[in-house]
Amino acid sequence: MIINLFKQGVGALALALITAHAPLRAALPTPVAPSTNPGAGDWIGLIQGYIKDGGLVLGLAIAVLGFLWVAYLGFAKFNEARQGKAEWAEVGVLGIVGAIVLTFASYLLSEAAGVI
Repeated sequence: MIINLFKQGVGALALALITAHAPLRAALPTPVAPSTNPGAGDWIGLIQGYIKDGGLVLGLAIAVLGFLWVAYLGFAKFNEARQGKAEWAEVGVLGIVGAIVLTFASYLLSEAAGVI
């Protein structure tokens, strides 16, 4: 019983403190505008800008996953070559083909960023 009263008193005190300092929270930073920088009051342009920026971030995330995937395959193939399960030429071929694929993917993503 006493514990419940104590909890209610602490809750009421916390609520009073939060509402007393409400003006301190009013100075929030302004959100960052999208890279297209739409005019004031242009909600459609603002939404399109955020969608474009989100698409660019998604493309960069896909590129990072591609780099990680090729790196994982390279380490796995290197480990197989050390154990004698694969030849060292396979490690070299994977490195060359992986570099070509990642360069091509980066080129396509940069071109797509210009089109969006």
